[in-house]
Amino acid sequence: MWTILIRISLVLLFPSLVPLKSVDADYEQWCIADEQTPGNELQAAIDWACSGAGGADCSKIQMNQPCFSPNTLKDHASYAFNSYFQKFKHKGGSCYFKGAAMITELDPSHGSCKYEVLP
Repeated sequence: MWTILIRISLVLLFPSLVPLKSVDADYEQWCIADEQTPGNELQAAIDWACSGAGGADCSKIQMNQPCFSPNTLKDHASYAFNSYFQKFKHKGGSCYFKGAAMITELDPSHGSCKYEVLP
């Protein structure tokens, strides 16, 4: 009898021990380069994002800045894509870049390179 009561109690208590995330709750998202995108496509997307037309802040991926290293197209594209995405996501901007980018919920920041995230 006690075993059954304990099992029932555990079943009833267990859901309260697991924090539930509301579907409407804000959560953090970053926009990063898709690893399968060819280099020439990444470069074209970086050029657009970092130009006046794109509006991303690419100053931190310049030489001697915190996000220059590692000096790879993928890393620089990820930073530029995320800068654009965070700035324009509430104004209709997307994380598409002609299929060169994707959304992640894992913070891509590394070392002194901090990726911005806005609610």
